[in-house]
Amino acid sequence: MSHQLLLVGIIVAVALGFDFTNGMHDSANSVATIVATRVLTPIQAVIWAAFWNIAAFFLFGTEVAKTIGSGMIDVHTVTPFVVLAGLLGAIGWNIFTLSLGIPTSSSHAIIGAYAGAAVAKAGFGVLLPGGWTKTIVFIVLAPLIGFLLGGLLLVITSWILEWGNSSPARVAPWLKRVRLISAAAYSLGHGGNDAQKTMGIITGLLFSAKLIPAFRIPLWVVLSAYGAMGLGTLFGGWRIMKTMGHGIAKLRSLDGFCAELASAGSIFLSTMLGIPVSTTHVITGAISGTRAVSRVSAVRWNTAFSIAWAWVFTIPGAGLLAWGLYRFVALVGIHF
Repeated sequence: MSHQLLLVGIIVAVALGFDFTNGMHDSANSVATIVATRVLTPIQAVIWAAFWNIAAFFLFGTEVAKTIGSGMIDVHTVTPFVVLAGLLGAIGWNIFTLSLGIPTSSSHAIIGAYAGAAVAKAGFGVLLPGGWTKTIVFIVLAPLIGFLLGGLLLVITSWILEWGNSSPARVAPWLKRVRLISAAAYSLGHGGNDAQKTMGIITGLLFSAKLIPAFRIPLWVVLSAYGAMGLGTLFGGWRIMKTMGHGIAKLRSLDGFCAELASAGSIFLSTMLGIPVSTTHVITGAISGTRAVSRVSAVRWNTAFSIAWAWVFTIPGAGLLAWGLYRFVALVGIHF
């Protein structure tokens, strides 16, 4: 039992390490627009986002965690080292893309790496088509919804301002206060979807090791995951925050407001359907949509396309890393 507890403890520590790199990527994206438009300072924004991330746990349930834990891979083939190899593959991919300043999806990194490790152990038959179908569909659909909603909201708010004989500059002080609401909505969506992924993996590990009687997320797992994610944002997310806030397009406060509400709507829908999506995908699509409405050339399409290419390679890239790690350890004769 002591050997099993030690192994589980190591894997939980690695999982929290993944959440730390998740914070470097995705949590930075969740506060990028309010920092870029000077609504809050970086520290204020991180605290605001963290509060609403945690609040999301009590609102959205654990459907996404169930999808990650048992809806995409046959859980009967999962072993502790499959989980460990998956987590290490995802962390490796996050660190690689972070060094390039590319805001890839930590969500898709863990999905791809977890699958890669499972395939290395038991072949492609371990993959469950139902879970993969809806996830792959929303890789395209979620940012597209964000793009369309972001553009539509900007058109509607611009019409309202024009009808009221106002301009974005005149309502800027009021809009900055309203932005706290839109930022909170986006952070709710981020916490409701993104934070569940590692929680689901840790809880599945605990359940498979018979350390908990049912698939219910313990409070210490929730607090540990959010803490690791917040620390990652504080220590490593600033470069990506700059890319998301200014690299895709120069943002006005009105654009940020519309982009955050559009992103929240897309993520809320995905979470209610139990579909793990990339908050990076969604916010990038929403930012591009708001600026494309104003002027297509206002979007720095070369930056957006470089991010899109990184998205395309994230699942297979992280999966290949985890597959290689599992196969190497199996080749040298280490068994778990």
